[in-house]
Amino acid sequence: METKRKIKFGIVGLGHIGKRHLEMIRCNRDAEIVACCDLLPLEELELFIPGIPFYRDYGKMLRQHKEMDVLNICVPNGLHAEITIEALNMGFHVVCEKPMALSKSEAEKMLYKSLEVSRHIFVVKQNRYSPPAMWLKEIINQEQLGKIHMVQMSCFWNRDERYYQPNSWRGTQHEDGGTLFTQFSHFIDIMYWLFGDIKNVKGIFKDFKHEELTDFEDSGVVSFEFVNGGIGCLNYSTAVYNKNLESSVIIIGDKGTVKVAGQYMNEVVYCDIESYEMPELKPSNPPIDYGAYKGSAQNHHYVIANVVNKLQNKAVIATNALEGLKVVDIIERIYQLRDLTSIKRKNGWVKQFNAEEIKRKIS
Repeated sequence: METKRKIKFGIVGLGHIGKRHLEMIRCNRDAEIVACCDLLPLEELELFIPGIPFYRDYGKMLRQHKEMDVLNICVPNGLHAEITIEALNMGFHVVCEKPMALSKSEAEKMLYKSLEVSRHIFVVKQNRYSPPAMWLKEIINQEQLGKIHMVQMSCFWNRDERYYQPNSWRGTQHEDGGTLFTQFSHFIDIMYWLFGDIKNVKGIFKDFKHEELTDFEDSGVVSFEFVNGGIGCLNYSTAVYNKNLESSVIIIGDKGTVKVAGQYMNEVVYCDIESYEMPELKPSNPPIDYGAYKGSAQNHHYVIANVVNKLQNKAVIATNALEGLKVVDIIERIYQLRDLTSIKRKNGWVKQFNAEEIKRKIS
């Protein structure tokens, strides 16, 4: 039996998520980490990576490691498009953390470049790999719920001063982009994955607790129609006291009703479907633990496995660039509505870094 060569990865950005990518690459026997890059030195990152070249200049890393197959981009959101396009131009495939970009036009440039140079973009949407999400996809595809009447998605998390710290990219308009981009794009991806695009968007947006912490809203109530039929709403907030409350979805169809809930949409809490018996699902993975706050489920190993499987065996990409673009498009349309409703722009003590400033610091 022929032994397939290992897929060689590099990482730019070694914050919480970048370290998670590093761990998952190291745990995959068909993957190999060949280089890493971050703005901060290793001692400040509290990272020990003997034998792996470390750079403070991602451009130099790309030039020095032509053997690399894939670049994993785990930097602030506002830099995703620029670094992705540069990596694609140099012949590398890209794994891009969520969100793919902060505008539809940026995401389109990324997609066009990937087609031009025949390289893949893998967009990280790890919530698709959770057992409840995969079950929902199955029953929707099989039309077990019949015609979809109504969908309610709720995302109620805590993000306070422990998360939005001074002199950080988090909370800035240029590099964070907004609550829906950084915190809840996973769940908008699940909604798009299951039900398709939306239209006739309406919404109310408020900044209850983050006026001195961020440039944007912390809460919103958004209603819409699905292009494929049915109505929906998205209720979200990062102003929840002390800790995450839940992320949930309720689906009402003419043949059944289901609710998936939990801190990160990890439990099926209600299932009543005509002539259907609920199967026993595999347990969900625990959330990523950032200490003072929690993130989504630890499913990054599935992302890395999909990249390896695609490049070794020509498998299907789990979340492709077009799907990543559509999620950005949906969020951008919601935020265009938000901006029309005159959300107050804040100029508090959070230091504002624009994309050019951060690029100069990294490279």
